[in-house]
Amino acid sequence: MGMIKTEYDVEGYSPTDTELPEKHISSRLPVYADETGAVPDQSFTIGNSLYARAQRFAGKWSIEQRGIERVPEDERTDTNLAKVGTMWLAANMVVSSFAIGVLAVPVFQLGFVDALLTILFINLLGITPVCFFSTFGPVFGLRQMVLSRFYFGWYGTKIIAIFNVLACVGWSSVNVIVGAQLLHAVNNDVPGFAGVIIIAAATFVVTLFGYKVVHYYEFYSWIPSFIIFLIVLGEFAHSGAFVNIPMKVGNSEAGSVLSFASSVFGFATGWTSYAADYTVYQPHTVSRVKTFAWTWAGLIFPLLFTEMLGLAVATAMTYDPVTFEPTNDYSRGYESSHIGGLLAAVLFPPLGRFGRFCLVVLALSIIANNCPNIYSVSLSLQVLGRWTQAVPRFIWTFVGTLVYCAIAIPGYTHFESVLENFMLIINTKTNTVANEQGYWLAIYEGIALPEHFIFRKGIKGYDPATYTTPHLLPPGIAAMVAFCFGIFGAVMGMAQVWFIGPIGKHIGTPEYGGDIGFPLAFCFAFVSYCALRAVEKRKYGR
Repeated sequence: MGMIKTEYDVEGYSPTDTELPEKHISSRLPVYADETGAVPDQSFTIGNSLYARAQRFAGKWSIEQRGIERVPEDERTDTNLAKVGTMWLAANMVVSSFAIGVLAVPVFQLGFVDALLTILFINLLGITPVCFFSTFGPVFGLRQMVLSRFYFGWYGTKIIAIFNVLACVGWSSVNVIVGAQLLHAVNNDVPGFAGVIIIAAATFVVTLFGYKVVHYYEFYSWIPSFIIFLIVLGEFAHSGAFVNIPMKVGNSEAGSVLSFASSVFGFATGWTSYAADYTVYQPHTVSRVKTFAWTWAGLIFPLLFTEMLGLAVATAMTYDPVTFEPTNDYSRGYESSHIGGLLAAVLFPPLGRFGRFCLVVLALSIIANNCPNIYSVSLSLQVLGRWTQAVPRFIWTFVGTLVYCAIAIPGYTHFESVLENFMLIINTKTNTVANEQGYWLAIYEGIALPEHFIFRKGIKGYDPATYTTPHLLPPGIAAMVAFCFGIFGAVMGMAQVWFIGPIGKHIGTPEYGGDIGFPLAFCFAFVSYCALRAVEKRKYGR
């Protein structure tokens, strides 16, 4: 019987370092699908290596064994496209999205209508790349970071994967802090670290089992969260506390709108770097248009609903014009417990103990928000090298959970500054020191999109068989130089408490500026990449 080596590493190495009988591969291939480089699930348990033993143990508990290896067509059995929509519906029908809308008033000092319009149009822009890249999973059966090799090359993708790891861990830290604040608002005797551990442990259990369980959990978890948000909407409307804060004018307004827009965009487009991770088990024949549509519907509704609701509730906060001290229950709640205190001011007075129950449900909604982060961080870590790929996905999931807990627990007491800056940039913190890094997703999109549309001219320009072969992938020189140009653009346009770029300084008031880091990062990366990639392709032919 013929033997075929399972090649899904650059050196032809597999974690099991074994060979598979040819019948396990060739006899399973549909005639319409190019299966080169696809790795059947049996390969993970063959042999007596530590890797194989760990995978056999995982298989006994129905834990997903696959990592970044290409999914064979006959294993792409997830035919329910509704799961694609509910995946993102649940991940965004959460209190973290609500918190983005709240930022418009106390942080950016915006009126109601201008903030509302910003939420609408910027979300429409931000989710488009997520929807687009979600359609690649069924076509190729490859994870998003592996697909990035076709844009950034073999070695450049390792750098991109590091940024994605930082993003996943950073978002998870911020989200779990929000959830811990809600639990603390319900019961002041619950310390912040306990809330962090409760939510992180529950998230780990879901992500440990992998793709199918994550989708199953997300399919239902949005329902109780949506019901609670409807209760928040009804109680707040009944209270009559809403204030239609008038729109301001001038440089200050322009700067505030742009800075808030960057926060909204950062949250909406934040799923781009792992969009395809959640469609790789969809069949090759699934409609790309339907995949795009389900992803779009699953994203746009919860983002608009929760952020606009957060904005509306935030308008009720009032402060003394001289001392800036809070003067009502909404502002006092926000100052004492941030988002948890604000929601408590809406729910506790009219609903009593049931209002506390509602807040606990919203705190647990963070699990749905963090599941994509922690599932995908394991895949990004596997892209970094041969040895990281030899560590099973579920172990990296555990490591990622430990790391973001270590960041979130000390960061609990410094949440507002973390959230305000993180929506624009990736934050990682050691103890109380923030280490903030680039507006990288705009740069990622500014490189990946022209590569797809201009240089590959669509889906037919990809050869998925080359995803493990460095010398057949783009060299990545143009991409990484363009990435540097994108960082330069972000720095020129950013407006942060610790730095205001020379361009950002001219947008709003000199003291605060206006953040246009995202659009400048995209434009600088896009223009430089188009020029450099043309030269690179002529020289290297790939």
